[in-house]
Amino acid sequence: MKGRKFLHEEKGNALVLATLSLMVLLTIAGAAIDGGMLFMTKSHLQKSVNAAVLSGAQELTYDQEKISQVVDEVLLLHDSNIQKEILSVIPEKELRVGVNKPVKLAFSSLLGIETVNVYAEAAAELGTLGKAVGIVPLGIDENVNLVYGKKYSLKVDSKGVEYGNFGILALGGPGADRYEENFRYGYQEEVKIGDIFETQTGNIAGKTKKVVQERVNGCAENMNKVTAKNCSRVVLIPVYSEHNRRSNQLKEVMVKGFAYFYITDPFNSKDTSVSGKFIKLAGPGSADESAVDKGAYNIRLTK
Repeated sequence: MKGRKFLHEEKGNALVLATLSLMVLLTIAGAAIDGGMLFMTKSHLQKSVNAAVLSGAQELTYDQEKISQVVDEVLLLHDSNIQKEILSVIPEKELRVGVNKPVKLAFSSLLGIETVNVYAEAAAELGTLGKAVGIVPLGIDENVNLVYGKKYSLKVDSKGVEYGNFGILALGGPGADRYEENFRYGYQEEVKIGDIFETQTGNIAGKTKKVVQERVNGCAENMNKVTAKNCSRVVLIPVYSEHNRRSNQLKEVMVKGFAYFYITDPFNSKDTSVSGKFIKLAGPGSADESAVDKGAYNIRLTK
């Protein structure tokens, strides 16, 4: 009788142990499922807030009031349940956005934990552009004090570049055909501060008129709404310092930074200049703290 009782007790213990083991396994499985769901939500949330802060930072250069609207639109596009918690703006410098999303748990709800708020944050800042691809063969002296929105005339006559004025550059070598190609498509080699280029002389008025007309016809957007990517009127030009002057002519220049120029009018061959306005804009490239700040910036995530 005692042996049978012992066996019965062993069976009871085994049942208890099996039940406990099953509960542990279910708990681990539930935690893994909930954890995986939280991880995926966090990853999606981070991508969403990264996209929102990068888009919003585009407005740091000229429309601070529109930043919140742009951020909200991007977040809504990614997920309508995302809630914005933080929106911090340092004008013309930095944008920081923090968001959260309540996630309903599955197995953890059995333990009394119904939902968990997943939080993600991102920040982006403007850096002065110091390296870029796609510049056009025009240039400005670093000593020119730019007034953004004021109309300027970029000289492209055959007299070369005089101190303090605008002039044309021989990007990749001299020649009217190369000049035209660089003006139409942008110079397709990477240019950075410290690079040295020769200036170009000769009659390129006809080439300039043709390309400027194409660029003006290719973009009908208002200057306050353009970006470097979507408007052919926007060109990126190097800011230079004198490097080599001979016989009162500037022969070589050194790149010190970059500037964005919005072409406002077709080319007037009578005064041999390209008319437009300098604008503050963020575009592709890399930032460099030593670059001259003339309104051309790069956006990078800092958090």
